Amino acid sequence: MAKNLKLKAARAEKDMTQSDLAAAVGVSRQTIHAIEKGEYNPTIRLCRAICRALDKTLDELFWEEEEAEQ
Repeated sequence: MAKNLKLKAARAEKDMTQSDLAAAVGVSRQTIHAIEKGEYNPTIRLCRAICRALDKTLDELFWEEEEAEQ
């Protein structure tokens, strides 16, 4: 699983720490850290909560572009 740099950037745009975002969505800071590092695959419910907290869509934060076939 790839790092979620879009999530980290969106959180920074809102001037939120990992702890701030975690509190807003009801998880631990470690969970947010693991999502950003690509070590944890969040549930759709958690993804939606994160999107609401950051004013982003699922596509903006969690869509992964597929590599082009050669």
